[in-house]
Amino acid sequence: MIIGLVKTMRPKQWVKNIFVFAPLTFDVKLFNLHYLAQTLAGFVLLCLVSGAVYTINDLADIKKDRQHPKKRNRPLASGQLSISAAVIAAVAIPLVALPLGFLLNSAFGVILTGYLLIQITYSFWLKNVVIIDVMLIAAGFLLRVAAGVPLVDAKRFSPWLYICMTLLALLIGFGKRRHELVLLKENAQMHRQSLQEYNLSLLDHIISIVTASTLLAYALYTFSAKGLPANYTMMLTIPFVLYGIFRYLYLIHVKGMGGAPEEIALSDQPLQVTVVLWGLSVIIVMYFLG
Repeated sequence: MIIGLVKTMRPKQWVKNIFVFAPLTFDVKLFNLHYLAQTLAGFVLLCLVSGAVYTINDLADIKKDRQHPKKRNRPLASGQLSISAAVIAAVAIPLVALPLGFLLNSAFGVILTGYLLIQITYSFWLKNVVIIDVMLIAAGFLLRVAAGVPLVDAKRFSPWLYICMTLLALLIGFGKRRHELVLLKENAQMHRQSLQEYNLSLLDHIISIVTASTLLAYALYTFSAKGLPANYTMMLTIPFVLYGIFRYLYLIHVKGMGGAPEEIALSDQPLQVTVVLWGLSVIIVMYFLG
């Protein structure tokens, strides 16, 4: 049962919570042990709450997941995890994590609670509303970033990064919908109601618009945001973002990936190398060239 519960909480997807470290990094406090500890604690609480959200989502989708070629093997859909055990975990984890969030930082606790409420709303209702479903996915990423701001008392964190994060999350979300549409074909609407409102032409147009907007927003951030080195060296990080996004588009359009973004992040070596090089370049620029 424990193994089934852990699988249901999706540890692989917890990699998304790494965005809580963005304010710590971009506010030039990465080597401040106090703020690093604060952010690590926030990361753990986000993982617990997001794990509870995935459990709630599987409880809501158990019948549809049994019709999905891959999701039918999930612990709840396959019967490995009982419904009663999943319900207890979905209730108990937030009851522990949310008070700890408020003890860590009151503003963080509010954001963590807001994240949980938005995700519950998504699981039971808004995931069936076309376009809004992906916008709520993006909101989840945005709140992960926002959650890190009060934990480090950020002063130099630019609002441009909120825009970049939102656009990147939209790109990932619409890429995921495209993959679902291609994978499920005529059975798409049986798995997710909103999929009957999408088609490949619409999604490809949206992905093109969001891609261009993401690249433009990041480029503008590198030379116009406050708190960056005055010598514009942050622009040196643009090529890594360009390649990373182009690589992601290659994977969803040519390789047929995109259904689980965390699997792409954990399995595609060129993308992993790009992310690491981008992170190192940001640290070098912000901490040593500023």
